[in-house]
Amino acid sequence: MEKLSDNAFRVLKERYLWKKGVGEDLETPEDMFRRVARHIAKAELKWGDSSEEKKWEETFFRIMSDLFFLPNSPTLMNAGLESAQLSACFVLPVNDSLSGIFDTLKLAALVHQKGGGTGFNFSELRPVGDSLGSQGGYASGPVSFIKLYDFATGQVKQGGKRRGANMGVLNVDHPDILEFIRLKVNGKALQNFNLSVGITDQFMEAVIANKNWGLIHPNSARVIKIIPARDIWENIVQGAWENGNPGLVFLDNIQASNPLAKMGKIWATNPCGEVPLMEYESCNLGSVNLARFVYQGKVDFKTLGKTVKEGIRFLDNVIEVNHYPNKKIERATLSNRKIGLGVMGWAEMLLQLHIPYDSQEAVDLGKEIMSFIQNESKEASHQLALERGSFPNWDKSIYHPAKPMRNATVNSIAPTGTISILANTSSSIEPLFALAFQRRRVLSGEPLDTEVHPLFAKAIAEGAFPQQEILEEVRATGQCGHIAALPYELRSVFKTALEIDPKWHLQHQIAFQQFTDNAVSKTVNLPSSASPEDIGRIYLEAWRHKAKGVTVFRNNAGNEQVIYQGIGRACKV
Repeated sequence: MEKLSDNAFRVLKERYLWKKGVGEDLETPEDMFRRVARHIAKAELKWGDSSEEKKWEETFFRIMSDLFFLPNSPTLMNAGLESAQLSACFVLPVNDSLSGIFDTLKLAALVHQKGGGTGFNFSELRPVGDSLGSQGGYASGPVSFIKLYDFATGQVKQGGKRRGANMGVLNVDHPDILEFIRLKVNGKALQNFNLSVGITDQFMEAVIANKNWGLIHPNSARVIKIIPARDIWENIVQGAWENGNPGLVFLDNIQASNPLAKMGKIWATNPCGEVPLMEYESCNLGSVNLARFVYQGKVDFKTLGKTVKEGIRFLDNVIEVNHYPNKKIERATLSNRKIGLGVMGWAEMLLQLHIPYDSQEAVDLGKEIMSFIQNESKEASHQLALERGSFPNWDKSIYHPAKPMRNATVNSIAPTGTISILANTSSSIEPLFALAFQRRRVLSGEPLDTEVHPLFAKAIAEGAFPQQEILEEVRATGQCGHIAALPYELRSVFKTALEIDPKWHLQHQIAFQQFTDNAVSKTVNLPSSASPEDIGRIYLEAWRHKAKGVTVFRNNAGNEQVIYQGIGRACKV
């Protein structure tokens, strides 16, 4: 088993490791991986015998304990529990009735209680001030219910161990869209929601042409107000400039690649945007650690392909042994069997290959690797379909009749915030945020220990550099690009997120999205000096290049952060 970092062990103790019994010690990390592997391998008994079960238990244990692959947090937390909820991502409907609104809120609380996150589109709710007719009174509007959902989420920690997470979407033609856009303007109004505007191609074309835009009543479908499209656009980019919200969800781009478009439209995503889902669907995720697939200065595609196929089988097994919050979610999930295998450790792979993140070589390699992962994932799902049968709605999918598939979707690029700490690698497809940083625990506010990035420390140790002075400067600033004593090549390879032009952030997102059937959760990091116009250009380019969503974050914008560059000059070497 791979040795875990101190931070990884601390996070495991806080969130993942079980008590062996009353008053007894926690399970070890090895115990946890064995528990998860054993539980997920039980699915093999549906098609094979105990020898198959044992074989796959050993395989699943190996790829997790060697940190080649890790599943999403609810699987690590809950596998082996009776009635264990193992999925991370859910989308729930919000219907325009008091009972519908509160039924969904209750269901969301149950999802959060077991470690899942929820996405909602609030566009069916009538606008604020709308007459309630024979009932008397006036509607309070979607924003009021978003605030209610946010408050309720704050009372239910995910799995009892972390803050709940939601995505709130409002379509750009809803009459309350301007109120929605400004909902997080002070950075404090909502603590448990990401917000995204549901954008259509028609709206983007209206912005470009400087045309008027109609706001439509969700019940009558009548245009009740007309305003310039650019008024909405400018409010969006101003809000994103102030606090990173709202992001954009490009609904037409999502629908264009929906493998089940015949069944209806997708209106919402999970909390971080990487899984567009239909109502009541859930999805379970996992990620391969790309940093583990560099051998003698080259990408080890053979081992990567093998791990991808094992990861797809693992995620399909999760669906079999999973427990679902209600029958509607169970039915929708089993009918489409969506999974999302993604990646982490991309930045560390590039460091090992000595390729700068902000280079065409890096973008091209990203396309090559994700294309390979997608092909291997789909082939693995196809082979599972031949072995176990296609997902029930296969005949309504783009795969019918040519290619049996076990899963309607197979890939998602998730943020991997916590599991990348466990794997001691960089998160998702993000560049390094800093060469030394402080990460604050979301719940307690206490810092995690940190150190100068080991690959940078190794490079400095191997060179004829003033080691002590350089490490002190990097500890203080989190960057090395300004250190004249270092050669340009080394400074280029070790550039951090805020030193990289935002266009490269977006190019990496688009490169990976090109070969991802779900979506990509990626933050376009911006320096504090960035303008609203800069954000507008990024949002426009994301739409033009067929992204499914886009999120920006401007450093030190005054809103809540959980990670900060540098750890101070007082720290010891």
